[in-house]
Amino acid sequence: MIGTELKAARLAARWTQIDAAARLGVTQAYLSMVERGARAVSVELAAKAVEVFEIPATSLPLCPYESTDWDELRFKQALGSLGYPGFAYLRSAFRINPAEFLMRALDTDELDARVTEALPWVPASFPALNWDWLVVSAKVHDRQNRLAFVASLAREIARSRGNAVLAEKLGKQVAALEKSRLAAEDTLCSEAITQAERKWLRTHRTPLAAHWNLLADLTVEQVDYAPN
Repeated sequence: MIGTELKAARLAARWTQIDAAARLGVTQAYLSMVERGARAVSVELAAKAVEVFEIPATSLPLCPYESTDWDELRFKQALGSLGYPGFAYLRSAFRINPAEFLMRALDTDELDARVTEALPWVPASFPALNWDWLVVSAKVHDRQNRLAFVASLAREIARSRGNAVLAEKLGKQVAALEKSRLAAEDTLCSEAITQAERKWLRTHRTPLAAHWNLLADLTVEQVDYAPN
């Protein structure tokens, strides 16, 4: 998020700088400097602005990615806060950029099956997803195959909904990831599966999963809450 975006959100809400500053917990002078570009939008201010104004979560700042352990509930709460219907009942004040959420999920060895099924919903629901940050982060941590697989499913969702523009955009991201496709076998966030399950998946996985060297059987049909 930059100052001009914050100013546009304030004007759209028809608030004066004084009113907006009070709601954001800063001084009018500080907000004025931020809107003029004299001061950067801090992480704290951006998070508060997304909460106060009608600003999409994709405007939340993204820091260099670092792996951290999230528990199952935190992933579900994050999805609920992003608007995923399956976990709407867990929606909270916790906000996160959808690109960061997706990266954290893809970089997790074990995800709840319902969270994994929701992953294609993220790129299918946020056309303004920061792909530059996401692709760089995925490559650094060798998660590009997982990302490409999820993006491919999201592309199919977009096509099924008649969103040709988004489908084309996602297709370009998948094509770009093709150049860095990893040969090593991987799973889609389910590293604890048994050798018997791995053997079964090698035979029964979809052609798309096989192409991306993933032991996974997730399909578009399993995404219960694809966006309209």
